[in-house]
Amino acid sequence: MTGFSTHSPWVFTFGLIGNFVSFVVFLAPIPTFVRIFKKKTTEGFESLPYVVALFSAMLWLYYASLKSDVLLLITINSVGCLIETIYIALYIAYAPKQARIVTLRILILLNFGGFFFILLLSHFFVKGSNRVKVLGWVCVAFSVSVFAAPLSIMKLVIRTKSVEFMPFTLSFFLTLSAIMWLFYGLLRKDFYIAIPNIVGFIFGVLQMILYAIYKNFKPVVPMDPKLPQHNIDIDKLSTISCEMQQAVCPKTNEQDDPIENSKGPRSNQDQPNKCEIFVSA
Repeated sequence: MTGFSTHSPWVFTFGLIGNFVSFVVFLAPIPTFVRIFKKKTTEGFESLPYVVALFSAMLWLYYASLKSDVLLLITINSVGCLIETIYIALYIAYAPKQARIVTLRILILLNFGGFFFILLLSHFFVKGSNRVKVLGWVCVAFSVSVFAAPLSIMKLVIRTKSVEFMPFTLSFFLTLSAIMWLFYGLLRKDFYIAIPNIVGFIFGVLQMILYAIYKNFKPVVPMDPKLPQHNIDIDKLSTISCEMQQAVCPKTNEQDDPIENSKGPRSNQDQPNKCEIFVSA
């Protein structure tokens, strides 16, 4: 394996830019994990995207190890494995017990079990150049499913008319990364690299179009209905209240109970409320 691409200076250029852009994408979750570290809790965040990203980087790293002259593909996926491992370690450290158990199960089944199953299968049941082909299609299938994951976010944007959960910067860099690796694969005539990035480019463009459509929309948030507020003159209300009480409430206590009358007038707090007035708009 040579240190740099001998196919074309354009291959090296697109691969180098692809490394830089993909590195920026790998660093995108840093604010989330800084928040987790400061608050010592995962706050309901899920670990699945990071576990899946680690598995994808592992697959591409294994694929690159079977190829020649793909140093740039090895470098970015090595960095990706390191960064995603750090994310997952932080998540496990601060996640609740149940979330920690689920993360460890997925990690063991997918990243250890799944990866070693593919490793053993490709080494013992596939020989020669067919090994690269089989592994290439495995990488394509998995990468396409990863690129299709934002469909749920796009559906949420359309439903809520809010781009809160689909930041433009991340969509832009994902699209740019797909473009770089698409041309890298096409120039190398490596269609296993190019095919999934065609899907990534399409979904990236769709995300940016949705952002342009809904960025100025203000989602309608249902508010609790409130009665209209009125300025009420307390003195006038008290006068009206007394007049209505005299008109409606019978004065039986003063007339029929001389013992109570002999005790003198009672304070307002001691008088029972026999009439209640409800004021509504």
